[in-house]
Amino acid sequence: MEAEKAMILCKLCLTDCPELESSTLQSCNCVFCVQCLRQYVQLAIRGGAGSAITCPDPACKNTGTLLDSELALFAPSDQVELYQRLRFERGVQLDPSKAWCPMLDCQAVCSVTPGTEGKPLPVPCPACHAAFCCGCRSPWIDGHSCSQHQPLMALSADSALSSADTDAAIKQCPMCGVYIERNQGCAQMLCKSCKHTFCWYCLQNLDGDIFLRHYDKGPCRNKLGHSRASVIWNRIQVVGILLGVSIIVLVTSPLLLLASPCILCCVCKPCQAKKTKKKKKDKKPSDSTA
Repeated sequence: MEAEKAMILCKLCLTDCPELESSTLQSCNCVFCVQCLRQYVQLAIRGGAGSAITCPDPACKNTGTLLDSELALFAPSDQVELYQRLRFERGVQLDPSKAWCPMLDCQAVCSVTPGTEGKPLPVPCPACHAAFCCGCRSPWIDGHSCSQHQPLMALSADSALSSADTDAAIKQCPMCGVYIERNQGCAQMLCKSCKHTFCWYCLQNLDGDIFLRHYDKGPCRNKLGHSRASVIWNRIQVVGILLGVSIIVLVTSPLLLLASPCILCCVCKPCQAKKTKKKKKDKKPSDSTA
């Protein structure tokens, strides 16, 4: 009975829940209600692209990572399998000693040995026995000359534009190196792994380009993939948000300045002491008459 009555404060929904309906993470000992953990884990699987699922408390000192056994408690089996597959693919993408076989009907994991002194070397696939270049991932043919000794993420914007991979369907994020596939749509890409925004064609950083001015001039002009009207509407929305925030700041600033003496007076200890003394003096005559 005592265990059923015991209440635990969930750090996500900030409400008290019965101890039997809560769960403690093994890696950091943080406690959350089961319902919040289910929602958090399932959202992290769908949007995390295989990255580690850590403790949902931003103030967690240990930044614990949820175990596979814990994920199985808070997510359906199909989502857990999806997460494990995405995590494996992410590990291959981020490991410079591994690579996917470029053959479409194979896609096996191969061990990559980088070439010495910038010289390309053939990488044999253990599954289909095909060979490809360790630098550009092209099929290895006798006399192969690799024009790209490093992965795509190390290319500059100019070299990326001049290369034949400008219209490629799969590229690497220029920040973290994760492979991204683009079928159609906007050329402004957002990496789900590191949240980096860049141009699909030249790989230029677009994190601070809120008005999308990158597509007004240069080699990527009019390549955004949206109509001119939608771009103008996007800029109007951004300007409207900035103006709205500025107006709120301008309106509230004078009010805060006028109210600041009152706020300071309320928290002032001498004023509070005078008020308590006055209350005590007022109470004394009433006590004597009683």
